[in-house]
Amino acid sequence: MVTKIEETQLNMLESQVEHGGGGAWEYICLVKKLKVRRSDKVLKHGLSILNDPKKRSSLGPDEWTLYEQMAIAAMDCQCLDVAKDCINVLQKRFPESKRVGRLEGMLLEAKGSWTEAEKAYTSLLEDNPLDQAIHKRRVALAKAQGNMSGAIEILNKYLEIFMADSDAWRELAEIYVSLQMYKQAAFCYEELILSQPTVPLYHLAYADVLYTLGGLENLQAAKKYYSSTIELTGGKNTRALFGICLCTSAIAQLTKGRNKEDKDSPDLQSLATAALEKDYKQRAAAKVPVLASALKSLIVSS
Repeated sequence: MVTKIEETQLNMLESQVEHGGGGAWEYICLVKKLKVRRSDKVLKHGLSILNDPKKRSSLGPDEWTLYEQMAIAAMDCQCLDVAKDCINVLQKRFPESKRVGRLEGMLLEAKGSWTEAEKAYTSLLEDNPLDQAIHKRRVALAKAQGNMSGAIEILNKYLEIFMADSDAWRELAEIYVSLQMYKQAAFCYEELILSQPTVPLYHLAYADVLYTLGGLENLQAAKKYYSSTIELTGGKNTRALFGICLCTSAIAQLTKGRNKEDKDSPDLQSLATAALEKDYKQRAAAKVPVLASALKSLIVSS
């Protein structure tokens, strides 16, 4: 995840390059380092370097890294001729490279040649079954064709080998959610929380899934994970604050007529309501009456 400081640094460097202040290569390197997608800028400034023999030769071995980055940026921008030219240069320089082979498969994807791309990736995996990047390209290929069951199958097989890949677990969870397979999504988020317990995003997503599943046990668990999200974010997660209110209201509806000790305490809801009202007064004062009306309908009498 890109920090605010890193984003500011990137934006300043981008502005400098855009206004002719130099630093194109440094900008492209920073984009790669931060793993952000600014493909149009990378394509524009990368071409300015590659088209200048003096600038290109000054890169040394990094010239080939630029060709690779340019090929990917060109595919993002649907400049497939440029991508093909970059890949051809790399193919001549590294004729047996599996990394270049992956780029060739990606170009086939960009052209919509799904069958050919799948064949290319399968061939690469035969040579190196543990190539994580190729496995992930196959997931992307399945998703591009709308084959979500295929993407799920590939991801599950991949995670049997690379169990610590949090990005893969998250992607699998999001696919399950998109298909309304909430129990399976919940399992994925449990794995993520076990491996990275201090990431509030996972607590929040897990709470959302539990709330969607419904039922007293799931709602009580959802409330706990909304609470942990609030704790991990220093009380600044609006979605989690709303989640507390919704869970408390839903739990109260399910426990009507039960003994007092069986009911869920509304105290946390009161704290969440107060935090929401304070936040809205600071950021969107005009919407406070609407917020108050919405929260009033959820307030549970003690």
